[in-house]
Amino acid sequence: MDVILLERVAKLGQMGDVVSVKEGYARNFLLPQKKALRASKENVAAFEGQKAQLEAQNLESKKEAEAMAQRLDGQKFVVIRSASDSGSLYGSVTPRDVEAVAKDEGLTISRKQVVIGNPIKELGLRDVTVVLHPEVEATITLNIARSIEEAELQESGKSIQELAAEEEAAAEFEISELFDDIGGAASDDDDLTVATPESETAGDDQPDVDEDK
Repeated sequence: MDVILLERVAKLGQMGDVVSVKEGYARNFLLPQKKALRASKENVAAFEGQKAQLEAQNLESKKEAEAMAQRLDGQKFVVIRSASDSGSLYGSVTPRDVEAVAKDEGLTISRKQVVIGNPIKELGLRDVTVVLHPEVEATITLNIARSIEEAELQESGKSIQELAAEEEAAAEFEISELFDDIGGAASDDDDLTVATPESETAGDDQPDVDEDK
């Protein structure tokens, strides 16, 4: 299907370009999102008549997007989720979650602007792209953790696997120290016990003998 683009579409073209796309892509995305029109003679003529107005609107929305990008780019958001000890989430982090945490920080973005790519199903730090305008993007970082304390540790550069290994090592050290203390106490008890030779013990039990007899 041939369509005329009403705005820049990544990997497809600029505003005003007439391009050929798969019919499903046009019907399910470009047309309902008002990113394009069927490239009929009527629509092409209508676009040419409104081109200056559309370009002005695009420029204004681009400026607004750039202002938002300055506030948003580089921001870090903490997302608290339940997860296993290995770091696997019970569920996943979605664009809806990103929209919510940004709103909590006073930043308004739409879940439709959030590009996650592969599903987020593990604890840790993850960069996410926010498309604010066809020509303006911002990158934010999600700090996905089970608690605020854990998020702070991840922020310092430690992964959940490293944290788990440190906790395990600390637990093993405490157990080792406990056994060392028990062994030391047993050794002290042995030192306090003085063995008495049987001969001396036997001699002490015999009565004194008068040598003159």
